[in-house]
Amino acid sequence: MGQHLATRVEVQRDQRQRAEAERSERKEAILGFLGAAQRVELILDRRKLGLAAPEDPEDEKLHDLWLAKKAVELVCSHEAAQAAHDYTDALHVCMRNTVVTGQSTSKRERRYAFMEAARDGQESGRPRIRR
Repeated sequence: MGQHLATRVEVQRDQRQRAEAERSERKEAILGFLGAAQRVELILDRRKLGLAAPEDPEDEKLHDLWLAKKAVELVCSHEAAQAAHDYTDALHVCMRNTVVTGQSTSKRERRYAFMEAARDGQESGRPRIRR
């Protein structure tokens, strides 16, 4: 009886550790993606304000963003992966258009959709953020 209980406790501990490792992996992918997206957003914001672009080539920032999106696709839920793809696509379109048009609303909506999908994927249990 005691050994059975000890085995069951060990299995539960192992399951919790694996779940925490997976959550940590998702969080790392999400933060990496958000960092890459933020660097692209900085370029777009500076462009909108008429300021000089940062020294880093824009193509590299887009490449980094697409790569970070793939990490989200690998470890996050389908919903978070789709939202990351949609947000990346919106940022890509904005970067390639030299004239900023109504894309900023779409970009903002896609960012919010990604954030909520990522929060849901992290099982935060917190209510949605009003935006």
